[in-house]
Amino acid sequence: MNTFRSILAIVVAFLMFIIAIPLIAILVIISFGYLQNWVIENFGKIIGRGVLATAGIKMDIKQIGEPVDQPVIYLINHSSTLDMFVIIGLGLPRVRFLAKYELQFNPIFYLVGNLTGQIFIVRQKSEKAIQKIKKAYKKIKRNRLSILVAPEGSRKHEGIIGPFKKGAFRMAMDLNYPIVPIYTAGADELCERDSIITKPGILTVTIHPPIETSDWSLNTLPDHISEIRSKYLKWAGVTNENNEY
Repeated sequence: MNTFRSILAIVVAFLMFIIAIPLIAILVIISFGYLQNWVIENFGKIIGRGVLATAGIKMDIKQIGEPVDQPVIYLINHSSTLDMFVIIGLGLPRVRFLAKYELQFNPIFYLVGNLTGQIFIVRQKSEKAIQKIKKAYKKIKRNRLSILVAPEGSRKHEGIIGPFKKGAFRMAMDLNYPIVPIYTAGADELCERDSIITKPGILTVTIHPPIETSDWSLNTLPDHISEIRSKYLKWAGVTNENNEY
């Protein structure tokens, strides 16, 4: 049964993207790009939650404190194939996603990503990735956009919470944006990291209060990264130095 629902969810995802692409293209072109945010918030929510629902997965979103009303850097842990649908299913306002360049080899992701202004980087070439991100700063600030990043860089990491790369935190400093941690619980239990077979259940996404970065410096950056990662370890229920439950 789980295999059947998983395959059905894949088919639904494919069909929803195929139907959405021409609609997205028309809306973005006739609005000269002004409807990009509306498309991401609404189409993404429909596709993401629709695919999860087909797989029998309910996304329970918990907001701690008031939702932010300013541009921020969202951080989200990365542990499962489901993460992509969780991310777009959140429907976060005025957000763009920092994604790996290889996703563009898939024509669907290439079209949707470029139509909606997502940022694709080559993770293995950190200096080149940083330069591309810096070129996007002017547009990000002008349009008051938020950025969502998985600081672990990949779901293929050791332990429950992988090491955090510094790129997202440097972005927060450069843009003078607060950081909003998002912790997803249960994704790795409902779908293993490299698997496409899912189990029905509840996936909890907690959006935490923003963390101010205006007083950060390059000297204190490693400490701030370690402090924020320790929060994720705590939320994951890690109780020992080996990053295990």
